[in-house]
Amino acid sequence: MKGWIEGIQESIDFMESNITEEFDIETIAAKAALSPFYYQRIFGALCGMTVGDYIRARRMTLAAQELTGSEAKVIDIAMKYGYDSPDSFAKAFQRFHGITPSQAKEHGASLRSCSPMHIKITLEGGNMLDYQIVEKAPFTIVGVKREFNSETSYQEVPKFWDEWMAQGEKRPIMGTFGACLDMRGKFFDYWIADLYFPWEEIPEGCETRVIPGSCWAQFPCTLATLQDTNTKIWSEWLPALKGYTLVGDYDLEVYLAPEEGETETRCFIWVPLKKA
Repeated sequence: MKGWIEGIQESIDFMESNITEEFDIETIAAKAALSPFYYQRIFGALCGMTVGDYIRARRMTLAAQELTGSEAKVIDIAMKYGYDSPDSFAKAFQRFHGITPSQAKEHGASLRSCSPMHIKITLEGGNMLDYQIVEKAPFTIVGVKREFNSETSYQEVPKFWDEWMAQGEKRPIMGTFGACLDMRGKFFDYWIADLYFPWEEIPEGCETRVIPGSCWAQFPCTLATLQDTNTKIWSEWLPALKGYTLVGDYDLEVYLAPEEGETETRCFIWVPLKKA
């Protein structure tokens, strides 16, 4: 992963240089030599917002500067920053700034600003993150899937689990895995799944999927710390990773029953790797 921080910065510089143009996540991620799936994970962990949110914030910042610093018409600025109509631009502008474009032209108007990002990794303390590197043969999962937008998945995926668990004993699978698969731009499939064996029947409404054999980084966590652990993986552990690179466009959450004498579900995050 040597140089991947530089790659992320190069991708941000590309967005800044083409902020009024149309571009997709595949093009942005390619600047960092990462798949769109991993790029969005890493960007979110490092920057605290999604790629789409960053682009919108920068466009709204620059649009406001043009509104207050020139005689340009609202419709011209709307078209410049990718909006089909003054109305859609005005709604987006008000959501970001809290005032309308017309109000922004008034003297003394209060506006929000998002400055260009510059990635810098600094060491702060000695946070510990336990993990193991393990080899696993290919295996098959069986489960249900739903498409999610990476920009809203942190809010929507837990709702998917709540709906599934609410079925109680009626649900055909228990939910050993939460699998993020098949990234398509900013969309991906999230599976709630169990291990599948060939002699078993596939429950109604479920599908199967083979997970390739791989070397995995396995991070233990709890239900309460899963999201925090995930953030540390992408923002702290990866920058220090030596001898391995990311592989594939998927990762897994694993939920196991408590061991004897324990009460909490055992949780793991698995990230696929290959030797550099």
